[in-house]
Amino acid sequence: MLSITLPDGSVREVAPGTTPADIAAAIGPGLAKAAIAARVDGELRDITRPLESDAQLALVTSRDEKDALELARHDFAHILAEAVQNLFPGTQITFGPATDDGFYYDFAPTPEHGPFTEEELPAIEAEMRAIIARDEPLVREVWSRADLIARWKAQGETFKAEWAAELPEGEELTVYKAGNRPDAWLDMCRGPHLASTGKLDPQAFKLTRVSGAYWRGDQNNAMLSRIYGTGWLNKKQLDQHLFRLEEAAKRDHRKLGQEMDLFHLQAEAHGSVFWHPKGYMIWRELEAYMRRAIDAAGYREVKTPQVMDARQWEQSGHWGKYRENMFVIPDEVPNTEDEGPIVSDHAEWMALKPMNCPAHVLIFRQGIKSYRDLPLRLYENGCCHRNEPHGALHGLMRVRQFTQDDAHIFCREDQIVEEVQAFCRLADRIYRDFGFKYAIKLALRPDNRFGTEEMWDKAEAELRDAVVRAGLANEEYGWEELPGEGAFYAPKLEWHLTDAIGRTWQVGTIQSDRVLPERLDASYVGEDGERHRPVMLHRAIFGSYERFIGILIEHFAGKLPAWLAPVQAVVATIVSDADDYAVQVAAELRKAGLRVETDLRNEKINYKVREHSLAKVPNLLVVGKREADEGTVALRQLGSDRQQVLTLAAAIEQLQREALAPDLAVAAEAEAQA
Repeated sequence: MLSITLPDGSVREVAPGTTPADIAAAIGPGLAKAAIAARVDGELRDITRPLESDAQLALVTSRDEKDALELARHDFAHILAEAVQNLFPGTQITFGPATDDGFYYDFAPTPEHGPFTEEELPAIEAEMRAIIARDEPLVREVWSRADLIARWKAQGETFKAEWAAELPEGEELTVYKAGNRPDAWLDMCRGPHLASTGKLDPQAFKLTRVSGAYWRGDQNNAMLSRIYGTGWLNKKQLDQHLFRLEEAAKRDHRKLGQEMDLFHLQAEAHGSVFWHPKGYMIWRELEAYMRRAIDAAGYREVKTPQVMDARQWEQSGHWGKYRENMFVIPDEVPNTEDEGPIVSDHAEWMALKPMNCPAHVLIFRQGIKSYRDLPLRLYENGCCHRNEPHGALHGLMRVRQFTQDDAHIFCREDQIVEEVQAFCRLADRIYRDFGFKYAIKLALRPDNRFGTEEMWDKAEAELRDAVVRAGLANEEYGWEELPGEGAFYAPKLEWHLTDAIGRTWQVGTIQSDRVLPERLDASYVGEDGERHRPVMLHRAIFGSYERFIGILIEHFAGKLPAWLAPVQAVVATIVSDADDYAVQVAAELRKAGLRVETDLRNEKINYKVREHSLAKVPNLLVVGKREADEGTVALRQLGSDRQQVLTLAAAIEQLQREALAPDLAVAAEAEAQA
C-alpha cells in the first residue's frame, strides 16, 4: 500500500495505481467534481495519472487560479492544433505553449494553402468549440523513442520527428491523445492536462491574431504560421481581459507618442529613439526630479565612457556571459579603399557598454578608500547599448539604446541591510509620487552564476532581512521569492508596478554583489589597516528613462500630470480681437514658469478645444473680447466639461500650484506651514 499525505497532515493508505481523482472521490463528491489536477510532491500532474509511490498530495481546483489557468491554456493550445489539422489536412504541427495570458501554436501549412490568415480564425474557433463539446478524455501515454519517431514520420510530421530525435536519450517521451480511439489525434507533450476537453469553458477563449515565426526561433529555418489565442477559466474572465486589451490599445504609447508628437522610431536606427522637443521635455522633468531625489539621498553623480576595451569586459565577466547582447567595435582605423575588407583580422576589440557597473568600479578604485569613506553612492544617468534582436524590439518598452537611472553603492558588510532599507524607502516615495502601487520580489540564484554558495546564501539573506525590517515582506506588498531569476553575479530585489488597467511592469531593482568587486580588485582600508572588499549594491528606480516614460504614457493614457506635461497650458482665442490679450496672458504664464503655447488660428473654439484635448494638454485658457476687457480667462481642464472664469492672477496661482512636481509640492507646503 502507498502512504499518501494530504495538506491537513492526514495520511491515506491506497493501492498502487490509485489516482488523485480516486482519492478526491473518496473524500467526497463535491471535491471529486471540483478537482482538476493534483500536485504530487510539489509537481503538477494529471488528476487521472496513477500514483507510483508514497507522496505528498494536494488536489488542485479552479480556486488555485495560477495552476488552473496554466492547465486550461495548455489544453486550449492542443485543441487549437487538433482543430487546425481537422480543417486543413496536411498541416504540420510543431510547438504550442501556454503564455501569460493565453496560448499559441506554430504550424507549417501546406504549400497549396500558404500562411494562415486572420480571416480563418472564426472557423478554427468553431471547430475548437466542437472538440470541447465532444468532451473527449485527454489520455497520457508513454511511448518509445523509435515508435514515436516512426509515428511522426508516417504522418508526415517532419518537425515533430526532428524534435523527438534530438531529445535526451534517457528522457521519458509522453504523448496526450484526444480520446481512446486508435486513430485519436495526439501530440507529444510533457503535460499535465485536464481530464477531458469538456472541462474547458467553450466561451472562455478567443483566437486573436496570426503572425510568422521561424522553426525553433532561427531565421535560417522554415517560416511557420503562429496562431495566438487568449484563454481563461470562464467567459467573465475573458470579457475582462478583452476589455483590458481594448483599453491597452487606446493607451499604446507608440500611438499616443505619435499623436502627441513626443518621439518616433525608424529603421535607420533600430531600437533607438528620436526624441522630439515635447517628448524630451518629459525626459528633462524626470531627470530633474530624480537628481533632486538622489542629491537628497547622498549620491554623487558621475559620467563614464560609452566604449571600453574588451579586456575590461573579460575581467568583469560580461565578455563570457553577456557578449551576445553587446555591440563590439574594432579598435583600428577602418580601410578607406574600395577594395579589401573594412576591418583587418588583427583588430583589437572594444564594446559599447551594456551596463555601467564596471566603469563605476574603476572610479571607486581611483585613490585609496578608507572604511570612513563608505558608503560611497555613485549615480549616473548612464546611456547603455544592448544588442536586442530586431523582432524583440517594442517601442520604448524594449530598445537597444537606453539610459538608466543607475547607481552603485559601495559599502561595508555591516552597512548592507541599512543601505537596502534606505533604498526601499526612497523607491517607495518615488513610486507613490507617480501614483503607482507595487509588489516587491526577491530573485534568487540562477543556475549559471559566479561566486560560492556561501556568498549567495549571505547575499540573499541580507536582501530578505532588509525587506523584512522595512515592513515590506508581506501580502500587502506582494512579497514573493523567485527561484533562479537572479543575475549571474548577484540576487536582486525587484519592484513590480501595477498600472491603471491592472498590468504589472518590473522596473526598479537592487542587487547585492560580492563578485564584481573581487573580479575588478576593488578594495578599501579597514579600521584594522588591512585591505577589504566592499560590497557593491547595484540599484535603479525608473529602470530606464525610455521604458519608464512608455509606462507613464500608458498608465495615464497620455493625460500626464501637469508637472510632466510637455505643454502645460494653451491660450486659445474665440475671436481675433483677443489675439493681443492671448499673447499677453501667455507671456505672464511663461514668466511664472509654465510651459505654454497660444492658438490664434481663425477656427471655431469647439474645434480648438477638441484638438488640444486630443493632444492631452492639461489646461486650456479660452479668451475672447469679454475676457480681454475684464482681465480674466475661462479655464477648461482636461477631462472636465465645466470651465472656471478666473482673474489672470488667480489662474496663474492655481496653475503654478498644480504644475509643481510632487517633491517640490511637499517642500512648498512645508515651507508655507512653517
